[in-house]
Amino acid sequence: MQKIVVVTGVSRGLGLELCRQYLAQGAKVFGCCRSPEQSQKLLELKRSAGYQFELVPLDITQPGMIHNLQYVIEEPIDILINNAGIYGPFGLSYDEVTVDPWMEVLRVNSVAPMMVTQALVEKVAQSHEKKIIMMSSKMGSMGDNQKGGSYIYRSAKAALNAVAKSLAIDLAGKGISVGVLHPGWVQTDMGGVNAPIDTETSIRGVRKVIDQLSLKNSGQFINYDGSVIPW
Repeated sequence: MQKIVVVTGVSRGLGLELCRQYLAQGAKVFGCCRSPEQSQKLLELKRSAGYQFELVPLDITQPGMIHNLQYVIEEPIDILINNAGIYGPFGLSYDEVTVDPWMEVLRVNSVAPMMVTQALVEKVAQSHEKKIIMMSSKMGSMGDNQKGGSYIYRSAKAALNAVAKSLAIDLAGKGISVGVLHPGWVQTDMGGVNAPIDTETSIRGVRKVIDQLSLKNSGQFINYDGSVIPW
């Protein structure tokens, strides 16, 4: 039985690599992002993968587009990966934080993954693997916060972690397991050139964690190397 994988935020970086590796594994992948036609690397992957790779225009801040996902994607979804996210303003001190940018990052990083999950949860419940992944960050960990700052991004990822933990409890009855993953500090547009690992290494680890996800470890906050991260 062919695995069906849905990934948001696929135009570059981790999302693009998730698509590439799952396609190489033989899965059918639905890649969702705002403007698929504007990503040359995404279009190249589509040309090589053919019908195994479906590109889905999706702005996760638009409720109508999220609602329509359940009609665009007809197959049961083995793995739903909520990967899309933004960092927001960088380097703000506590007295420089303002409301509007904060609300935008919360909407994209915390609220939108929940809305996407709502739209597709029944498709996941119909599948064989029944897995939902929230791509989080160590920046959302209270226990790991030793440097302060990054108020907007940290709080948005902490909120996402809380959402994922509750989903793990509430969806267990449907047989759905929920993973909360930290991909590592990765060499992407967000992570920067000084990051210690590349996207291939990160996603190879992420896929292994997803493979090992079950109802027994559902709701845990897990690093790409398989270690558990404190909340």
